[in-house]
Amino acid sequence: MSVWNGTRALVTGATGFIGSHLVRRLSELGAETRAVSRRPQGRESWHAVDLTDAAATAELVARVAPEVVFHLAGEVTGVREPATVGPTLAGNLGATVNLLTALTGTSVRSVVLAGSVEEPRDGQAPGSPYAAAKAAATGYARLYHALWQVPVSVLRVAMVYGPGEPNLARLVPYVTLSLLRGQAPELTSGTRLITWVYVDDVVEAFVRAGASGDAAGHVLDIGTPEPVSIRDTAELLAKIVGGPARPVYGAVAARPLDRAQRSDIEPAARVLGWRPVVSLEEGLSRTVDWHASRL
Repeated sequence: MSVWNGTRALVTGATGFIGSHLVRRLSELGAETRAVSRRPQGRESWHAVDLTDAAATAELVARVAPEVVFHLAGEVTGVREPATVGPTLAGNLGATVNLLTALTGTSVRSVVLAGSVEEPRDGQAPGSPYAAAKAAATGYARLYHALWQVPVSVLRVAMVYGPGEPNLARLVPYVTLSLLRGQAPELTSGTRLITWVYVDDVVEAFVRAGASGDAAGHVLDIGTPEPVSIRDTAELLAKIVGGPARPVYGAVAARPLDRAQRSDIEPAARVLGWRPVVSLEEGLSRTVDWHASRL
């Protein structure tokens, strides 16, 4: 019998890319999943809650009384503009603090937060308002675990790709759809190194982190061992798609403070017994097939 059978699991950000895949997986495992989004979904198991509202968040936790919480809700943007500071601060840090506060002192056995590969390392300045807010949220998660024993862990997720990505402006869907339509995607120089990870592998990491309290207190990278340049990724997509269209490099300026991404997955292997199993070529092939079937 699955350890998830009958477990009350709360998933925030359930309409997002990772969240929607995670909700399906938990349902397959037999969990009693309660999903949270900002907009009503018209289903009994869904709750429309703005997690930046502390009172509404506390009421949600009291009503659901979750045994396991997966917090994936957030304001995701790579924009480097002062106007994004407020929304990313509220949507990523404020919502996380509200949720952790509501869970403090409850019987929740595991809380898993979605961190980001964009969080700065080695004393670097954050590269964006989003990165700054996610890094601060990780700091508060560690505080709540150390001071108030909230069983929280953070999975710093690398660049996720795969079928069902709703943001078609992101690199993989943008390049894929352009090539499938016979158009030339316009990119940066393509030299930036990206740590890609397939969405099913990410979901497996979250499931393992939530299954027991062993991950509590840990901040773990969820990615792949070797980053791949944007150029090599785009060329691999062009090979998979076929056809005459080819990416155009240098047509778009790189964003300020866009750094190479790297993930150290050995801690996740030790704590969760997790390693990615889907290769980049296989994952991109599945993604291309998914998009092609919908054109």
